[in-house]
Amino acid sequence: MAEDYIPPKRKKASSIGRWAIITVLFTIASMVLFKYCKSGISLPGAIGDLTQTNPDMTYIPEEMHINYIPSDYTSPIDEEDAMVILSNPQRYRRDFDQLIYQFNVSLLRHVANRMDLPSDIKANLEGEYAKHHDYYKELYFQDFIALRDTSDSINQLWYENESASSVETLNEVASKYTCSIVNTVITRLLDAGNSPFAAKGNRVDTPCGIALQEGLLPTIKRLQEKAAIDDFSKSKGMLEDKVEKAVAELATYEHQDRKGLSKSLKTKVWGFDVSSTDIEVSAISILKVGFKLSEYFDVKLDSKSNIVTITLPEPQILSHEVYPKVDKLEVGWMRELQDEDFNKNFNLLRQEFRRDALNSDIMDKAKQEAAELMDLMFTPVVSSFSKRYQLQVRFKNTQPSNTELSAVEG
Repeated sequence: MAEDYIPPKRKKASSIGRWAIITVLFTIASMVLFKYCKSGISLPGAIGDLTQTNPDMTYIPEEMHINYIPSDYTSPIDEEDAMVILSNPQRYRRDFDQLIYQFNVSLLRHVANRMDLPSDIKANLEGEYAKHHDYYKELYFQDFIALRDTSDSINQLWYENESASSVETLNEVASKYTCSIVNTVITRLLDAGNSPFAAKGNRVDTPCGIALQEGLLPTIKRLQEKAAIDDFSKSKGMLEDKVEKAVAELATYEHQDRKGLSKSLKTKVWGFDVSSTDIEVSAISILKVGFKLSEYFDVKLDSKSNIVTITLPEPQILSHEVYPKVDKLEVGWMRELQDEDFNKNFNLLRQEFRRDALNSDIMDKAKQEAAELMDLMFTPVVSSFSKRYQLQVRFKNTQPSNTELSAVEG
């Protein structure tokens, strides 16, 4: 039987079609294989082994699912004790550290409850935070002291905001470190790495937001309410109290300054200015810096190195006197001037005086003056020991410099 005759053109077209189909199938297979390799899904046989062992394969972390549930926050802080501790954190240093410890642990527990974390993670919260507490308590204390300026307590008391100022300082410091603490502890316990969170449930928020809005904010609000009562009681009682006490202080530097402030108080009706009151206030400031020797003063003699070391506390503002004067007062026809209008301006001037002084070099100058004064006072005593002895003046939180070491001549 004779074979069917196929024209050359049809043979060529049929061959091209087969190759086109093969090419398309190969392309589809390559795309599927690439997709599996990129997503890290195990494949059977040799291909699966390749995706498991090749270190160059890209890994996409799996989402961590968090279910937020309602939870009430209960602060462990006793407002009465907190006011005492915050008013004198240096005297109650251990209580201050414990206050910070309890507060931060309570925030972590609340965040864990809201995120509905497993019980084993909740049980490890306090232990994990304890690993970081030593340096966090130092950060809290140093920032609190620096911002509060404890030597200003009498002036704050006079302006009826000593306790309120302490609470405001605590809020500023805690707001600075709360997110860092929550992220460090919670992330470490979840071992989440860079895995994204998929959140659902009631009142969804970030762990940091929960700690700030549901823990820190209501606690500060309760402390502010307590502080307002304390400040009012203290400021009124201050007019009736007479305090007499012996104070061991060493004043070494006096700083004088003069500033002025002008302010315009507007009275609006339906959004339009209808009256204006202009106030110009000026003041002279006399600020004394020195050392409270009743807090710390130490003298040590080292017979091996022939050095007598005098250690003083860090310098601080011992007194600050401000003498205000009203230079201009033009009261608008629709405005009644209140006492608080004057107090706010006087207080602003006083705070600006202190801020400028603390930002200057008065503390270093006070240290220099103190070192020279100690050298003058103790040289006759030290020289009676031996001509070889040297006098060294140090400050409690500062390493001694070369200028603090001087030879004693008999």
